[in-house]
Amino acid sequence: MSEVLDAASWALLTAGGLACVVGAVGMLRMPDFYTRIHAASVSDAVGAGLILAGLLLQAGWTLVAVKLVVIGLLLFFTSPAATHALAKAALERGLQPLLGKAPWER
Repeated sequence: MSEVLDAASWALLTAGGLACVVGAVGMLRMPDFYTRIHAASVSDAVGAGLILAGLLLQAGWTLVAVKLVVIGLLLFFTSPAATHALAKAALERGLQPLLGKAPWER
């Protein structure tokens, strides 16, 4: 059973790491600020969630597991709120989103 938990944990950790890397590449490739913060928020939610789930499997039923759950809940509630606040502040500051066709559609 321990080998199954280790394999599942490493699969989740690897998937979370890949989600973070894909989000980082997305931040570099996106054309404007709003699409970049969208890529950052999605990779933050998915990548960090998968990594925390993998670490949770490694921790077992300990105090560390409770702390990981608290960190996960904190990220779950604060990440979307912070992204929304950042986008709203940028829009109020006058930064307009890029509208129209994407560069690869022209």
